Amino acid sequence: MRGLELARAYYVTCGKPMLEAQFPKLLPHIAVGLFGSGSECFGYDDDISRDHDFEPGFMLLLPGEDVVSRRDAFLLERAYAKLPREFLGLRRGLMQPVGGARHGVIRTTDYFREKIGVPDGVLTVGEWLSTPEYALAEAVNGAVFFDGPGEVTAIRRRLSAWPEDIRKKKLAGCLLLMAQAGQYNYARCLKHGEKGAAQLAAIEFARNCMSAVFLLNGVYQPYYKWAFRAMRELPRLSLLAELMEYLLTTDNHGDMAAEKTRVIEGVAADVIAELRGQGLTRADCGDLEKHAYSVNDSIADGEIRNLHILAAV
Repeated sequence: MRGLELARAYYVTCGKPMLEAQFPKLLPHIAVGLFGSGSECFGYDDDISRDHDFEPGFMLLLPGEDVVSRRDAFLLERAYAKLPREFLGLRRGLMQPVGGARHGVIRTTDYFREKIGVPDGVLTVGEWLSTPEYALAEAVNGAVFFDGPGEVTAIRRRLSAWPEDIRKKKLAGCLLLMAQAGQYNYARCLKHGEKGAAQLAAIEFARNCMSAVFLLNGVYQPYYKWAFRAMRELPRLSLLAELMEYLLTTDNHGDMAAEKTRVIEGVAADVIAELRGQGLTRADCGDLEKHAYSVNDSIADGEIRNLHILAAV
C-alpha cells in the first residue's frame, strides 16, 4: 500500500470516527488530507522510501483562532495523538506537542505561509516569479480527503497552475538558456578542449530542457530527485527524459561528443515542434534563442513582458 492510500485508510478507519464522535461542532471548520513534502505525497514512495517518515497519519488543517480556538486545537491535537499507534502493521511515531511537520494539527495559514510564503495562495507577479517550483508542487500534490469550509481546496485551486504570462516568461528563459548551453557553448567548449566545461553545458541544457518540458505540460516540476520520474509520466515530450539521462551520464570524447551534439539538436527540434503546436512561437527556424524571444514577445502583460528575459529563471 502506498503512503497516500495508507493515510486515507487511516483517516477513514480511525480519524473520521474520532472527529465525528468527539468534535462534531468543529467538523465544518476542518480540512483533512495529506500533501506537501515526501515521496508519498506524489505517489512515488516504494520499499526504499519506508526507511524514514513512513507511517499512518494525516493532516488536520484548521482556520484561524477566531474560528477554532487555541484550546480546541490543543484538544484536537491530543485526540489525534491518542489514535491507534499501529495500523495495518505499521507503527506511528510520537507526535510533537504542537503537531508534526507532515501530520497532525496545522493551521491552514501557517502551512501555506511556510510552504509558499503567503497564507491564502494569492501570489503577486514577483512572488510567482520567485517562489520555488518544487514548493508550488508540494502545495498542490497529494489529496484532500475532507474539506468542511472549502478553504484548503480553494487555495490549492488558486495554486494549481502557472498564470499563462508567468508560464511564458519562465519558458522563454529556459529556452534561451537551452540555446546558450546546448546549441552554442557545448560545441565551443569542446573546441577549446574543455571537456569538463562541455559537460557543464550539457547539464545546463538538460536542466533547462526538463524545466521547459514541465512548463509545456503546464505541470510543476517536483524536487530534483523526483524530476525524472515525474517527467516520464507527462503526456507531452516524456520520451525526452531518456535523452536527458543520456546527456548527463555520458562522456565528451570523440564520437560520443558528436553524437551528443546531434542529440541536443534533435531535442531542440522536438521542443520547437511542441512550441509551434501550442501556438507559443512565431519564429521559423531551429534556433532556440529566436523562439525564446518569440515566446517572450507573446506575453500579454507589458510589465512581465518587459522584464529581463531571464527574470523568471
